[in-house]
Amino acid sequence: MFLGLQWYWWLVIAAALIISIPFKIKFMKWWNKRQQAKNQEGKWGEEE
Repeated sequence: MFLGLQWYWWLVIAAALIISIPFKIKFMKWWNKRQQAKNQEGKWGEEE
């Protein structure tokens, strides 16, 4: 088998990747909002 793994392990890995994609998208959106909030706080702090 490919890289010594049985075929069912590749199914498990593929399923895990497919399931994780929506969580990754949600995390990236949350991270971008968090970064933008940090940047705005920094800008407001500089204006004072």
